[in-house]
Amino acid sequence: MKQLPIWLVFAGIIGGLLGFGALVDYIAKKRSIELDLEEGIKNASDAEQIYVENYLYQTKENNNHFQ
Repeated sequence: MKQLPIWLVFAGIIGGLLGFGALVDYIAKKRSIELDLEEGIKNASDAEQIYVENYLYQTKENNNHFQ
């Protein structure tokens, strides 16, 4: 039995993910679903907001002081 080349497997996985993303985007546009990132954080608890803000701050600081 002949095996598929690894690049063909990866191309199939990447193509499938891109196709799935395009399908979700098409459905969201057809149903007029708007995704607002700021709206999502408003519904989070205080602890979740603090955690996300600390994580973003630490990420920003780490990127400004890399060696």
